[in-house]
Amino acid sequence: MSWATDYITKLLQGETVNFRPRGHSMVPLIQSGQLCTVEPLNDRLLSRGSIVLCKVRGTHYLHLVTAVRSDQVQISNNRGRMNGWTPSKNIFGILTQVQD
Repeated sequence: MSWATDYITKLLQGETVNFRPRGHSMVPLIQSGQLCTVEPLNDRLLSRGSIVLCKVRGTHYLHLVTAVRSDQVQISNNRGRMNGWTPSKNIFGILTQVQD
């Protein structure tokens, strides 16, 4: 079970989730410990620059969409590290708000 398992379960049930991720890979977009609101993806189209709760190669991230092709998205942090490509089915929610 990862840090995101409970949040993903709620998102898949159509619920919006709030949590405070830790780490510095998304600075300055998200500071460590800021309150993040993530909503179910529903019918939203993903685009470059969206921040999503996703799974890439078995690891969960709240990271950036840096490219979209067909039914896959490229996920990266905000420091230039690419996590990899993942199918759209591995995108569980989209960040809609960041608060202190």
